[in-house]
Amino acid sequence: MATGLKLMRAIRVFEFGGPEVLKLQSDVAVPTPKDHQVLIKVHACGVNPVETYIRSGTHKIKPLLPYTPGSDVAGVIEAVGDNASTFKKGDRVFTTSTISGGYAEYALAADHTVYPLPENLDFKQGAAIGIPYFTAYRALLHSARVKAGESVLVHGASGGVGLAVCQIARAYGLKVLGTAGTGEGQNIVLQNGAHEVFNHREHNYIDKIKKSVGEKGIDVIIEMLANVNLNNDLNLLSRGGRVIVVGSRGPIEINPRDTMTKESSIIGVALYSSTKVQRRFKWTDGSFAPSNPGQCLYKLSEACEASGMQHNPAQPQTRERHISQKQYLLIKYYYK
Repeated sequence: MATGLKLMRAIRVFEFGGPEVLKLQSDVAVPTPKDHQVLIKVHACGVNPVETYIRSGTHKIKPLLPYTPGSDVAGVIEAVGDNASTFKKGDRVFTTSTISGGYAEYALAADHTVYPLPENLDFKQGAAIGIPYFTAYRALLHSARVKAGESVLVHGASGGVGLAVCQIARAYGLKVLGTAGTGEGQNIVLQNGAHEVFNHREHNYIDKIKKSVGEKGIDVIIEMLANVNLNNDLNLLSRGGRVIVVGSRGPIEINPRDTMTKESSIIGVALYSSTKVQRRFKWTDGSFAPSNPGQCLYKLSEACEASGMQHNPAQPQTRERHISQKQYLLIKYYYK
């Protein structure tokens, strides 16, 4: 046990594996911010699919063991290191990554990954910004280089990143089409900026999209499940169209000629590859707001259950379990 230090509760991972490797410990030392770092008292932390892949050991990123997961933190500045003059104790903030991990009562973060939390957003919403919205912004603006008047299909639009894409694309003047697999998911996609939505569980939904967009095709497709949809995506594109791969769970065989005839592109996106400058996505006015009614709240001690939900989301889609404690984990539910 650590002694002579301020202690906190945190989730620690000592080996890669399933949700059961997430261990709650109460004797973890509270980190001290160094140069250009801040310490945040965590009020909420998002649970993202990428964190489950990292925890399982199947992701390219493999942190040194033991480690604490979690990057999307929302909370209040507790302490400020040297040369981190942008913030002061008591400021409400959110992050796009952490140094020490967000599944904890306190989290250390580099100051350039910390942003003021707009007054119109609560901590739960703040914890749903980081990976979803900054990935959406990078996919649309940096990778696809979208222009007002273009069309975009969000293939899998009812999850955290998909809804963010819909909001941002609509704000930038694009025609927004989305897909979802339930009636509830379709309604949410429409509420978050899509002009049209299609049920990707219907066997003929691709034909319906083709009928909607006509012969020109779609300028940009933001793809959440490339190992299933990439072939269809290439056939839906306009000349010079771009498929932006945000998610994939395995390999897929494609015909390269499908890219040649339309001179189309397939571009992958990884948020961790973005530079400090590319992460300058302005949130100070709160123009975009996470609004997924499928989110569920968990205590820190329920991290195993929260993490497991990412792979087995069989709970009621509108369930939101409120927690009396100030510190909790927030899971962003991904509709089927």
